[in-house]
Amino acid sequence: MIEKVSSFITESLTRLGYKITPFSVQSPNRPELGDIASNVALTLAKELKMSPMVIAETIIADIQDTDENFFSEIHAANPGFINFRINPDYYYSQLKSIFTESDSWGKNDSGNGKRALVEFVSANPTGPLTVGHGRGAVLGDCVSSILDWNGFDVQREYYFNNAGRQMKMLGLSVYNRYLQICGQEIDFPEDYYQGDYIKDIAATISEEIGSANIEHPEASVFRDSAEKLIFDDIKKTLKDIHLVFDSFFNEKELYDNGSIQKILDDLKALDLIYSKDNATWFKGTTVGREADKVLVKSTGEPTYRLPDMAYHREKIERGYDKIVDVFGADHADAYPDVLAVLDALDNDTTKIEVLIHQFVTIYQDGEQVKMSTRKANFISLDQLIEDVGADVVRYFFIMRGMNTHLNFDLNLARDHSDMNPVFYLQYAHARVCSIMARAKAIEIEPDLETSLDILTKDIELRLIRKLLDFPVIVRKSAISLEPQSIATYLQETASIFHKFYAHERVISDDAELTAARMVLIAAFRIVIFNGLTLLGLSAPEKM
Repeated sequence: MIEKVSSFITESLTRLGYKITPFSVQSPNRPELGDIASNVALTLAKELKMSPMVIAETIIADIQDTDENFFSEIHAANPGFINFRINPDYYYSQLKSIFTESDSWGKNDSGNGKRALVEFVSANPTGPLTVGHGRGAVLGDCVSSILDWNGFDVQREYYFNNAGRQMKMLGLSVYNRYLQICGQEIDFPEDYYQGDYIKDIAATISEEIGSANIEHPEASVFRDSAEKLIFDDIKKTLKDIHLVFDSFFNEKELYDNGSIQKILDDLKALDLIYSKDNATWFKGTTVGREADKVLVKSTGEPTYRLPDMAYHREKIERGYDKIVDVFGADHADAYPDVLAVLDALDNDTTKIEVLIHQFVTIYQDGEQVKMSTRKANFISLDQLIEDVGADVVRYFFIMRGMNTHLNFDLNLARDHSDMNPVFYLQYAHARVCSIMARAKAIEIEPDLETSLDILTKDIELRLIRKLLDFPVIVRKSAISLEPQSIATYLQETASIFHKFYAHERVISDDAELTAARMVLIAAFRIVIFNGLTLLGLSAPEKM
């Protein structure tokens, strides 16, 4: 509806010969003023050197001359807003469209089948997934679904970091716990991985090989077994949160196939690397970065930027039309270096979109739960799912914008009343399912032949207008790649429905009104179900 009104305005400006400047079209704060409001006249006042009210009246007259009964009323309001009221007949026809399109309502083909790769989580297999990983996991999964609903061919990928210093530290951590199990007294280093899961892995290895590798700290069994067991646990956690990846990319491949060395060779050919203090540096300042960065340490070990450069070039070479990276805030400084190198090597980085999400802080009883990943003093994602449920975890992680630091309130998350925003949405779905079940029991079901013009109450029209906004919200979310917009829309829609439910009866002695309201609530059920599905949440029929 907003898009349709925008097109009416744009076409009017063209006919009037006015310059088309950015203007807003949105639902007004005061519904009594109209269904849609625009500030277009205010944006043109300086350009045209005219009163906004005069411009508004001119645009209104032009639209009314060409409108074929889409608007029931258009009027100007000081200091120059244009308020539009839509003909209810349009609402009624579109409400039936929701009913007929059902599970497809909200989907579109704007992506035109273009191939999109979304890479997210990509946590090193050095320990259980944390709540921070969880936010990136849910965000990436929802972004993938948003692109899918907008007609993209989407692939979800996990970049499997199984090389580098952290993996070596993991193997040594397991080895030291193995020594303890074998009866040796050792001082366990502070910078090693401290969690009980390390002891469990060491115990498993001890059961398999006994004390055979006491003298071999670099034995592959310690690192390889740890990597496999931890990654199996990561996959289980992801499955528990309703997330399945299409592909896992192994970092080791980049070493084995020469991709990492090729990055260095190509940068050397362009004179974009140099040696200093036995390390290899990227000339970041030469390509517009604030500082040069180390690519290979003096020990010969690459920094994580270098494999990332090779991996992203490999992703571009796979021919995707859109590449989305979902990173935590700790990557905010590194990814521009990666893009700078790709640009310097003549890769098309316009295909890459980087989403940075902020950190998560867990609160309980009003106090922050202090955590340390290295010391394994943290609430794992697995524990959080077991505590409050996958639906709550998923929703809490995306109900705030990704650029906002997220305070995860355990007390609220554990609350099973409608104070919990997840249950508030799910109650709405369960409630409408209950009404429809009662109606079906007395042989009343939604009928598209029903006349809907009896739905004239403000709360009914507000609900219809909101339901019709869903496809627009989905389309816009493909531009912002921000799942919060879907979550906010669902909360607002559920709020209108709950108010409708509190004051109006669907099933009554008035057969005509009952029939019309059955179509209305059936359309609501479709929208709330589709929205929950898009976010990867369940839509219970009973609660």
